[in-house]
Amino acid sequence: MIRTRNLSKSYSTGRGKVQAISDVSLFVDTGMTLTVMGKSGSGKTTLLNCIGGIERPDTGSVECFGVDIHALSNRDLSLFQRRNAGFVFQAGNLLSYLTVSENIAFPLVLNAIPNKEKDRRVLELLEKIELSDAARAMPNELSGGEAQRVAFARAIAHCPKMLLADEPTASLDTETGKNLVGLMFALGKEEKCTIIISTHDQEIIKLSYKSLDIRDGKVKGPENE
Repeated sequence: MIRTRNLSKSYSTGRGKVQAISDVSLFVDTGMTLTVMGKSGSGKTTLLNCIGGIERPDTGSVECFGVDIHALSNRDLSLFQRRNAGFVFQAGNLLSYLTVSENIAFPLVLNAIPNKEKDRRVLELLEKIELSDAARAMPNELSGGEAQRVAFARAIAHCPKMLLADEPTASLDTETGKNLVGLMFALGKEEKCTIIISTHDQEIIKLSYKSLDIRDGKVKGPENE
């Protein structure tokens, strides 16, 4: 279960204070999928970053599976993220100096998973994303859709409890994006992963358990509780 209460975050810029999100409360049950909709600059990315612990909110709380993550020390928060969170960004953000297999294995290495188990998991995911033949390829040898599939496999390699995806299909053509969405939801369900996705993609919105609309940093419409 993921819950935020009265979450707010602002930034100081050369043009003054910018309120990215304001008083956002939401609830996502374990294993469910939530989409966060909104225009560019509405606060979607900031919300996901606060839920995932990438940024600390100014006020409010984020409870993930019984843990108030922003009450943790920096060290404990890093450990929580390493074990429980997976992230997919607009650009795959693959490590350019690692092969496809090594990119997928990266979170397993961080979590000190034994080599035999690590190799088995990587091979399993390569098969599921239909890129077994690209195991030794470098990221610059992949198409955009292939890179996002690898990024998704990397995000779930360590079987995280939650997956946060920020506009994962934004840079993909319609058909490639549709295929990625199908894969993401199928594997997310199989892995029993709670998923929060920021998106404009109607394919994602249609498949989600529920959605919310965020405008100017505030949730619009019915309460999410």
